[in-house]
Amino acid sequence: MTVRLPGGTDFVALLRSVGHDPFASVTAADSAPQITHGTTICAIRYADGVVMAGDRRATAGNMIAHRSMEKIYPADRHSGVAIAGAAGAAMEMVKLFQLQLEHYEKLEGVALSLEGKANTLAQMVRSNLPAAMQMGLVVVPLFAGYDIRRRRGRIYTYDVTGGRYEETDFQAEGSGGRDARTTIKLGWRDALPRAETVELAIQALYEAADEDSATGGPDPVRGIYPMVATITEEGFEELPEDQVAERFRALIERKQRAATGTLPTAPATPPSPPSAAPAKRTRAPRPEGGAPA
Repeated sequence: MTVRLPGGTDFVALLRSVGHDPFASVTAADSAPQITHGTTICAIRYADGVVMAGDRRATAGNMIAHRSMEKIYPADRHSGVAIAGAAGAAMEMVKLFQLQLEHYEKLEGVALSLEGKANTLAQMVRSNLPAAMQMGLVVVPLFAGYDIRRRRGRIYTYDVTGGRYEETDFQAEGSGGRDARTTIKLGWRDALPRAETVELAIQALYEAADEDSATGGPDPVRGIYPMVATITEEGFEELPEDQVAERFRALIERKQRAATGTLPTAPATPPSPPSAAPAKRTRAPRPEGGAPA
């Protein structure tokens, strides 16, 4: 028995006849507005607290939407939050998070514990799940701070469902997170000093930008450099941009020297003056009729 298909031999017409258009999702995706996304952020624990760093680029699809976006924010005096994912939703979440921490401190007279802050942010990420599932507004923050009670830096990561996970030593998120984590893993050791930790964070962002097109590296032409901040017992402190720029310039110079095979810069020693030509050895004249004198 032969069954005649309603679409004849046209497979696309057959799919449409049963209510499924194979090109409808593609057309809808092309006509939908592009969502601006933040990209690479990282946090590294060191001897006195935590270093947080993030690039400045925001993308919309394959386009650069913003070149100087801020991705590192103080949550309160002793904690900070970095954002990756849908930029608009992430920035609104940070503002609400800051407001909640300030409101709690005014009501109770003391700041919320670091674990309490991490749990509060987890609830906010969880409440964003419907927007993440329906509209793609995924927000993946990175939270870090100095724990006054334990007197050490601590780092927390999240998933889209609001799951909260404490990282022991370091973490990186965003499109360039894998390359940044690899760089940090190779250079991290326990109780790093501040200067070396900042240098490691800068190198991690540089390597991430080198491998990931959505991550922005240093931009000397526009004077735009990634953000770096430290969180210690004294509080949240953002590094001045000129210091970050100087560190990136030093890193690029080291890369250039390594690529060309030249030795590290050192005071050039003047060439030694040419030595006098060695005197030619001459034989003593022979006396007549005898052996050499």
